[in-house]
Amino acid sequence: MPDQRAGQMPSAAVPRAWRDRKRYVWLVGLVIPVLVPASWAAVALTGSGLFWWSGPALMLVVIPVLDYLVGPDSDNPPDSVLAHLEQDRYYRWATYLYLPAQYVSLVLACWLWTGGGGVTMTLPDKIGLMLTVGGIGGIAINTAHELGHQRDRAERWLSKVALAQTAYGHFFVEHNRGHHARVATPEDPASSRLGESVYAFYWRSIWGSLRSAWSLESRRLRRHGRRVWTLHNDVLNAWLMAVGVFAALIIGFGLDVVPWLIGQALLGVFLLETINYLEHYGLRRQRRRDGCYEPVRPAHSWNSNSVISNVFLFHLQRHSDHHANPQRRYQALCHADEAPQLPAGYAAMVILALCPPLWRRVMDPRVRNHYRGDIRLAALRPRQEQRMLPRGEPLLPGG
Repeated sequence: MPDQRAGQMPSAAVPRAWRDRKRYVWLVGLVIPVLVPASWAAVALTGSGLFWWSGPALMLVVIPVLDYLVGPDSDNPPDSVLAHLEQDRYYRWATYLYLPAQYVSLVLACWLWTGGGGVTMTLPDKIGLMLTVGGIGGIAINTAHELGHQRDRAERWLSKVALAQTAYGHFFVEHNRGHHARVATPEDPASSRLGESVYAFYWRSIWGSLRSAWSLESRRLRRHGRRVWTLHNDVLNAWLMAVGVFAALIIGFGLDVVPWLIGQALLGVFLLETINYLEHYGLRRQRRRDGCYEPVRPAHSWNSNSVISNVFLFHLQRHSDHHANPQRRYQALCHADEAPQLPAGYAAMVILALCPPLWRRVMDPRVRNHYRGDIRLAALRPRQEQRMLPRGEPLLPGG
């Protein structure tokens, strides 16, 4: 989908009357990566181990409640300020600062898991800390998502650094070159289908994305006359970063940290994939008579304008504009009227997705309404699709 805001006014001509009301609110997103030192301080002051569970409490209780209380905000910046807004380096620091805070929390957690800090931790305490660190890692994948879409080489490398905590470095390749090309089609493992549970989706998306990333990167290297097994392979060098991080932590803190490192990484991945699940649930780009899919439109992504979740996720919920303009920085992403809207922010929808009967009760009617009752237009499971539509029959005329 072409960018409708090309040829904007130079930064010097930006209207002075407009101000970004959320300019300083974006720094609130840095609360998440500092949860471990904050929890440690709270436990030391109060003696209560409940603070080790601050991550789940914030992400699954506090943020959904605040989303409900604060409500949505669908205001867009004027077209004339978008170029200036993207060039403002202040906003980049909200993403850059996530990374050092993320790794301070990870190292501190390893120290605490292995008896450091003079705090006696019970097994439930350690599990709560693991869930908190896993949440930090999951949101770090979203930070990596923002950085990985940029043209700046340093930011793309920072994206891989953010992904190393969860050993999910192949996301850098698959999301940018796979998901964005195939979104809302049967070929995309990260686009969920109507009636598909999040648990079935995990398996399909995780393994499908890994295979796709390797295939995409192998083809790229061969086109340039290079071997696959090389440090120029963006899947391999991202994985090696993860190996380096895990090896350094094991050397520094011993083998006792291994189960906690594995647990937090898996939790981070599952959090990311749950968000993937709800972003395009049941939505499908139609195949035209020439065999190609229609262009990506706002109608192919579920959006939400809930303010608090958007702050913590760097406007990820304005997902339609992100797919239309993948390199547009988060602060300039806009609401699209055509996009179907989720009934709540991502934080609440993640909880709902974990209970498939409730999810389907809420979301399946919305998918049907989006397609005005013509279920053939939705993203169906393969057997369902074969029953609904003869193979090869296009739903859209033209080429």
